[in-house]
This record gives sequence, C-alpha cells and structure tokens, in this order.
Amino acid sequence: MGKKLLAGVLGGLAFFFWSYVAHDVLPLGKAGIKEIPNEQAVLGSMKANMPDHGLYFLPGLGLPENATRAQQSAAMDARMHKVETGPSGFLVYHPALEFSFGKALAVELGTNILQVLLAVLLLGQTRIINFFGRWRFITIAGVLAGISTNISYWNWYGFPGSYTLAYFCTVAMGFVFAGLVAAAIVKPVQEALAAQA
Repeated sequence: MGKKLLAGVLGGLAFFFWSYVAHDVLPLGKAGIKEIPNEQAVLGSMKANMPDHGLYFLPGLGLPENATRAQQSAAMDARMHKVETGPSGFLVYHPALEFSFGKALAVELGTNILQVLLAVLLLGQTRIINFFGRWRFITIAGVLAGISTNISYWNWYGFPGSYTLAYFCTVAMGFVFAGLVAAAIVKPVQEALAAQA
C-alpha cells in the first residue's frame, strides 16, 4: 500500500505541475473563453436582477415546482425553439465571491492526487507485467476522466469545441505524466509474486 500511496502522491504532483504548464505557459487554459463586451452594463443588470448565487441555464423553462410531465415536455419544446432562434447560455454566477487562490490550489492538488491514487488502486488489481502496459492503463483512465464531463458539457450545454478539446487534452495529458510516475513505482505482478514467496 505504501508504494501505491507514493505513486498517487507523486503522480498527482506530476498532474498538478502539468496543469500549471497547460494553464500558465500554454494557451490551453484560455481556449474558447471570451470576455463580455460592455461588461459593466451587463454586470449592472446582473446585480439588479440576480441576487442569488447559482448555476443558471437560459432561457429557462419557466415552470412551476409542481409541473406535470406534459407541462415539462411543452416547456422543453418551447425552450428548444428559443435556443434555435435567440441567445442561450449556461452561467455560474456569484454576486460576490470570497476567493482564496491558495485554497483553490490546495483543492486542485488534492483532487489530482485523489484521481491518480484511484487509478493506481485500480492498476494494483491488474496483472500487467510491463512498464508500458501500466503506463497505458493509467493513461486510459485519464482519457475516461477527460471524456466524462467535457464531452457532455459540449454536447448538452454548447460549450465551445476549442474549450472542450483543450480541457480534455489537459486532463488526459495530466494522466499521461502521472502514468509515467505511477508505472515506474507500482508493479502489481512483481508485488504479488513477492507476497506469495
């Protein structure tokens, strides 16, 4: 277990460092993101009309809480027509937000370590003999992770294709680098044979 934990931590650090490179050195962190023209007017309207934090989907369905299935279906059809003929969006909104860069970095690092540790625990259940196979296993786990949210957000919410591709690549490449570290440390077959001996 000690080697798996070490592989998770060091692989997570490799993932975290790659994320820094992707966001601060390469243009991947800015792909598909634009600034709002006439921002102050838009923000003023948001402050006046949106008092609550939330994840907003627009145009909304405009349904009461106890809407019937038929009402929901009719509202969805009406919404799709609005989307096809006018503006639509998906907005994470905070009237004000206490943000700590240090805390955000710590959460990101912890998340990267947890992701790699879970992949390493799965790797430990295999009988993969060689380094390349172990590295490929972790890399495929990263491709799965990259697909799981990014493609759905592109498909359902209209996230830009360039953003989707950039973030998919960021996650997948994070696992490529983490996999190099993990594959060098965790050797399931050799460990199983040593335990049997």
